[in-house]
Amino acid sequence: RGRSGGTMAAVLYALGFAAVLAPVLYGLWWFTTPVRESFTNRSATSYTHVYTDPSSGEEGKFPSLFDEASLRLSLVVPAYNEEDRIEVMMDETMKYLESKSFSYEIIIVDDGSKDRTTEVALRYVREHGAEKVRVMTLAENQGKGGAVQQGCLHARGEYILMVDADGATEIKDLDRLITAMEACKDAKSGYGVVVGSRAHLQEKAVAKRKWYRSVLMHGFHFLVKALAVRTIKDTQCGFKLFTRNSARVLFANLNLRRWCFDVELLYMAEQLKMPLREVAVNWEEIPGSKLRIFEAAMLMGRDLVVVRFCHTFGIWKMNDGRAIDVKKSQ
Repeated sequence: RGRSGGTMAAVLYALGFAAVLAPVLYGLWWFTTPVRESFTNRSATSYTHVYTDPSSGEEGKFPSLFDEASLRLSLVVPAYNEEDRIEVMMDETMKYLESKSFSYEIIIVDDGSKDRTTEVALRYVREHGAEKVRVMTLAENQGKGGAVQQGCLHARGEYILMVDADGATEIKDLDRLITAMEACKDAKSGYGVVVGSRAHLQEKAVAKRKWYRSVLMHGFHFLVKALAVRTIKDTQCGFKLFTRNSARVLFANLNLRRWCFDVELLYMAEQLKMPLREVAVNWEEIPGSKLRIFEAAMLMGRDLVVVRFCHTFGIWKMNDGRAIDVKKSQ
């Protein structure tokens, strides 16, 4: 009996230890996911992509961000299952751009959609031509950050605008961002980043939000300012303008491809002392969002900590000479 009792106690002790250890190990595995992915993912600068010209049926190769600019402006539109929302955005954007005198392109990046996003986007290529609209279809979903990264790394513009497929921000506000960019960009380095901001709309929005959404929003903003970006109030607005030189450095060094990639971009811009400006834009929430609020809050909180930790301790190395090294290797 004594021996069997001792065995039972040992078994119970082992089970109790495993019950404590298992969630700890799972927590570590979950927390380190973006770090592990940053080392196992294929290098973002190693991808090549082709676009199709429906008028001729021929394929063309997307150029590299490290080539010289051949247009004034590139718009990069990440899209995942956006067949129902992208048409309104594209109609408004094309109307705006066609009224301007500068050269432009729109790169729609289909991030492994399971619907007809690519087919809908190709209508605009047929209507306006492959010089103005190009569709980049990723074979696998990389996340919004990965889609923006791939589009920007193959853009032709002097300025590069990332803009959401839902058209939540009025495209005419691009005028404000360009004006701010012309005023702030560094003439020597060519660096400059201008961020569209909804901060001025928050008081009105808080009154319409459920209480827990407001709590999560304020908590996220506190963490962003405490851990990462101190000079920008709204890091998550999907309306950001980069000079070509800034985009080369930031998107070549970007590690996060899903949650909080915006924060990492702006954190790196601050660390490299790039000129940063925040400009108020008109914005409205568009129905059809696929965001699950509580899951997103947990993942974004995790990624905020990871950004600060990995950059502080040199796990993710960042330097403004990397763009030159990438260019030389191509």
